[in-house]
Amino acid sequence: MPLQEIDPPAIEVFDLTRSYNGVPAVEKISFQVPHGSVLGLLGPNGAGKTTTIKMLTTLLPPTSGTAMVCGYDIVQAPSYVRRTIGYVPQLLSADGDLSGYENLLLSGKLYGLPRQQREKRIREVLDFMGLKEAAHQLVNHYSGGMIRRLEIAQALLHLPKVLFLDEPTVGLDPAARQVLWHRIQVLREQYGTTILLTTHDMDEADLLCDMVAFMHLGHIVTMDTPAKLKAMVGPQATLNNVFMHYTGTSIKEGDTYTHVKQRRRAIAHRG
Repeated sequence: MPLQEIDPPAIEVFDLTRSYNGVPAVEKISFQVPHGSVLGLLGPNGAGKTTTIKMLTTLLPPTSGTAMVCGYDIVQAPSYVRRTIGYVPQLLSADGDLSGYENLLLSGKLYGLPRQQREKRIREVLDFMGLKEAAHQLVNHYSGGMIRRLEIAQALLHLPKVLFLDEPTVGLDPAARQVLWHRIQVLREQYGTTILLTTHDMDEADLLCDMVAFMHLGHIVTMDTPAKLKAMVGPQATLNNVFMHYTGTSIKEGDTYTHVKQRRRAIAHRG
């Protein structure tokens, strides 16, 4: 009986480090994300989540270590990595002076999609993200939840194998969060998209993620399924209890004053 081939993980991270003037923002983290799964990087502001996602999307070179995304090395083959991923940053990326359709048209051209394929994909992502009726409205008139769905639609145009979402629901009201959570679940379940998201919302992580990795002061302090992590701490434990167990602080409190001061000073003087 021939040996069954096993696909490599969609994301493999090896001792990934990023420092600013000798101060590590992310230090020697390693993890894997299987194809079709959702990994959540959890931690307070300043834990290193956004720095990690920027390295994995080739926007920020690592100081040391590396990672593979869909089999491509982020250091040696960044252009190939970018072809296989979609990325939705924290900061606003949609143009408010354009309509939803025009934003998608611009993204499609930037991705180099042929005209016929581009129009087809725009219709598909508008429908998938529930924006078909608002396609020709100016984004200035969209709600926060609609803008976030449009930004995800932009990242999905070229059918990426891996989708990176940096704090996808930050600033959204509960109803808008629920809508976006549903779209993310459908994306994974129906299309098999691998998703890496950053969040400090425990409900979001519990609902969406197959695995969660807790980040604190640039390190991954523990990683497992939400259910197993909670079970290790206690029968009534929450993910916030898990974070407190491993770090001695609440996820809402974040870094110590000394660490934040040191990191901000280093970042302010980098360059």
